[in-house]
Amino acid sequence: MSKSKVKVKVKGGNIGRALKLFKRLVKDSEHIQEFKDRREYVKPTTRRRKKRQEAIRLNQKMLQELRAEDKHQ
Repeated sequence: MSKSKVKVKVKGGNIGRALKLFKRLVKDSEHIQEFKDRREYVKPTTRRRKKRQEAIRLNQKMLQELRAEDKHQ
């Protein structure tokens, strides 16, 4: 995702559409998430442990889905 400034031009006076586009671009740029992440310091070991736990959780979820798919076939 791009970390550049988010700019939106209002075309034809349609502020509602421009606001909707702006919100989506801000969400996609991850500026808000980065701001929330930087509120407090997280030690590198904690960051790595959290990342590893998330990978394990996703792996288990994928395995469950595959097993459920195999049962239906």
